[in-house]
Order: sequence, then C-alpha cells, then structure tokens
Amino acid sequence: MNALLTDERTALVGTPRFATPAARWEAVCRRDPAADGEFLYAVETTGVYCRPSCAARPARREHVSFHASAADAERAGFRPCKRCRPDLPPRAERDAALVAAACRAIEAADEPPRLAELAAQAGVSPHHFHRTFRRVAGVTPRAYAAAHRQRRVQDGLAAGAGVTDTLYAAGFGSSGRFYAAAPAMLGMTPSAYRQGGQGEAVWHAVGRCSLGYVLVAATERGVCAILLGNDPAALAADLATRFPHARLSEAAPDFADWVAAVVRFVDDPGRAEGLGLPLDVRGTAFQRRVWEALQQIPAGETASYGEVAARLGSPRAVRAVAAACAANKLAVAIPCHRVVARDGSLAGYRWGVERKRRLLERERA
Repeated sequence: MNALLTDERTALVGTPRFATPAARWEAVCRRDPAADGEFLYAVETTGVYCRPSCAARPARREHVSFHASAADAERAGFRPCKRCRPDLPPRAERDAALVAAACRAIEAADEPPRLAELAAQAGVSPHHFHRTFRRVAGVTPRAYAAAHRQRRVQDGLAAGAGVTDTLYAAGFGSSGRFYAAAPAMLGMTPSAYRQGGQGEAVWHAVGRCSLGYVLVAATERGVCAILLGNDPAALAADLATRFPHARLSEAAPDFADWVAAVVRFVDDPGRAEGLGLPLDVRGTAFQRRVWEALQQIPAGETASYGEVAARLGSPRAVRAVAAACAANKLAVAIPCHRVVARDGSLAGYRWGVERKRRLLERERA
C-alpha cells in the first residue's frame, strides 16, 4: 500500500510539459485544457490574449506570442479575451469555488436548499449549476445533501444523542419522514444503530468458487458482505470483526440460491446482467461515492486510484480512495479489483493480487 501511495504522489508532480514555444503552440492547436494556467497566448492581429484552451478561431503562428501571465500580456499591449476570460482564475478553480460555496450552504442549512436557491446564490442558471456541481463533486446537489444529512444522523446517534434530538438536528421536520428514510441511511432502525447494531441479524453461508471459498452474508435488506479467501473459518472470523455487534447465524437452506448466484458472479464477473441480488451497502458518504464510481468502470477496464479521485472532483484524495477500496466488504459486486496503480500494475487487493489478476483476465476474455 505504501508503494502504491508513493506511486500516486509521483504522478502529481510530473515534469514541465509546455516549456518550449513548440510545445505551447501544439497545446494551443489542440486547445489543451491541461495547459491552462501554464501560459497565455496573444494574437497580434486582434490585440487579444487567451487561454490555451480558448475556443476562438485559431490564428496563424507568426501572429502569436506567448506570455507567462495576464499582467505580462497586458504590459505588452494586449487585452483579455471576452470568451475565455484569461484575466480571471481558471475555469476549474471558479467551478471548484462555486461548488465549495454550495456545499457550505447545504451543510449550514437546517433543510436541504432547493436547486433554484443554490443556483441563484451562485449567480448561474439551475441547469448550469446542476451540471457543474455534478461534474466537480461527482454527485448531484440532492445526493450531496442526503449524504450530509446521513452523516449528521450517524454522528448524532453514535455520540449517544436521543433519536428525537437527532432527527430534528438533522433537519427532519417530522418523525415520520425520519423513520421512512432511516433504513436507507443506517441499514437498521435508529435505535439499533444508536446501540452499535446490537442484536441485528446477519446470516451467512460459505461456498466454493474458482477463487477458493466465498462467504456470503446478508441482512433483511440484502447482501452485506462478499468475502473471498482460502479458509472458511478465517472468513467467518473476518465477518465477525466487520459486524462486531450483530447476531450472526448460519443461513437457512434456501439461502443457497443466493450463494450460488454470488459464486456464478465471481466466476464470471463481466456478466452484463450483474449480480441480480439486493445489496445492503454500508459506508461513509465519501466511501459510497468511491464505490459508486467503481461501479461505473466497465468490466474489463481499469482506472488508477488517482483517476478515480479525479472523477470525484478530489484529485488529491488518492489516499482516501485507496482506503475506501480497502474498506469494501462486497468483493466483485463493488469492483475494487478494477482499480490499479498509476503505471497499470496490480497494486494491493484485500483478497490477494492473484485473485485480482484472475478477475481482470476473466472480464477481458
């Protein structure tokens, strides 16, 4: 894991890509957004300077000069382009600031603000705001508000607060709305969550698959764990560690159908129809975002930890993404085996690198 994180940090450093006029001109011709913030270019015939990614009509090379900053370009007598606004912070920074302000507004509100209200505060249309928020944050404003409310409920109950105090502190106007939402947020009743899941029923069974043994565990809401290993006893001990307050029991005979479905899925992880069983997914708001992003990686393809972090709008959260992958309890169903190191090597996998290799080979077959 340490080697993986070192590898990902190295990817963030890199070497200068636009140090020469030829490289800069090539970036302008490509309208390369990666060059924004590295330099600006000015066009003698129009008197305007632009970002490399500007969508304006391309100029002839002999009319173009390069500048390190907006101040340098303006000292040379050029004015900022009205299309790409090179005199303002880069678009990515402006979008990130817009989303950060919206997140603060959502977190400070007693009840989730309406989309139109958030857009008005940002000074953009609701459609533009929604699209920008989803692109930067990786989730919709509504999903972010729900995740924040879930965190407030979990933190309140875990701290020992009463259910009534918690529901009003989290912005629920009535107990009916709170209890209707509680199963999706907590995976159990609020009282059970407040007691650390004491007494929650989790049944399980072990089957053989082509990767060794697979333990399948479920609650009344769906499959809550799929664990791979070589020793059934070790898998049972792992399950007990993951659900320390639950009432664990061996499954009834009819649960064999679920185990068989999981075995088929492990043996053929690229099946188009998916697992086909309900899942009881438990994790923090960030972990859920990571796991949702993993499920968007097509079978047979891979993404690096850094790429997953970038898709979530948090390119520096490589460690957090790696930790979320390690916390995954649903092997294959949440395909953390599709996440690799920056150089494409098969970095650590909770259930063994060889199993990871075989899963990817099957998906690519």
